Amino acid sequence: MNKLLLKSHMAKRGDTQAILAEAMGLSLSRLNAKINGTGGAEFTQTEIAFISERYKLSGSETMRVFFSEKVS
Repeated sequence: MNKLLLKSHMAKRGDTQAILAEAMGLSLSRLNAKINGTGGAEFTQTEIAFISERYKLSGSETMRVFFSEKVS
């Protein structure tokens, strides 16, 4: 996952992790774990679709955010 790219999309919309977590119905700590991949936490397909729609990501941009091998 490319967390810097996700955070840039969040910033463009004016979202913080707290705002996104609330919109997704997640606790802030759970969203943070998913973004950082800690404890094996990963985004579900439904969550990826939600984020992609919220930030109007194209298919290729969604792939860059969620399926990048870049470690950030």
